[in-house]
Amino acid sequence: MARAAARARRPVDEVTLVAVSKTFPADSIRAAYEVGLRHFGENRVQEFEAKRPALLDLEATWHFIGHLQRNKARRAAQVFHRIDGVDSLALAQALESEAVARERRLPALIEVHVSEEPSKTGISQENLASLAEAIGGFSNLKLRGLMGIPPYFDDPERARPFFRKLRELRDELSRRLGTPLPVLSMGMSHDFEIAIEEGATEVRIGTAIFGERPRAQV
Repeated sequence: MARAAARARRPVDEVTLVAVSKTFPADSIRAAYEVGLRHFGENRVQEFEAKRPALLDLEATWHFIGHLQRNKARRAAQVFHRIDGVDSLALAQALESEAVARERRLPALIEVHVSEEPSKTGISQENLASLAEAIGGFSNLKLRGLMGIPPYFDDPERARPFFRKLRELRDELSRRLGTPLPVLSMGMSHDFEIAIEEGATEVRIGTAIFGERPRAQV
């Protein structure tokens, strides 16, 4: 991260490392916390709910990453500090309702579909502005920026145009809304250096920290 930030002539402390702890046990998360990590990403509400009692003493920031089903919005708003993947107005409205009911502000990122891969989630680039404008009218769900996942390439350099496009979309959206959108969440274990060079303020790294994820039991 420091090398990539130096190449981009950026201070490395502009970039937050979100340790993607999904599928790993509470003991692994605690070990990462003890060496200095403070932001963690989970993508299954039920899995995190099971781990959370063993982690309540940690002063960490818990991010929900990935696709969140609307029917899980209430539970997600209870246990996560950040929702890093709002991809529809219906989900945004559900999260806003929960945040209002709990009298809390809930920071969120919009996930943008930056590739043509049908397996990837996210709002289309064409519908991004209308979703952002709707969230801008909410009282408790607070838009902080964008996130996106490019296609996987063996050569991470090929992901650069996708990262650049997401940064341009963020900048254009910020001008349109007339408000800062400071967070640009992009880049994972294999391509985070390119993402930082292109302006990422958050990188989501799992394998490079925790190792390969455990295989699902058959």
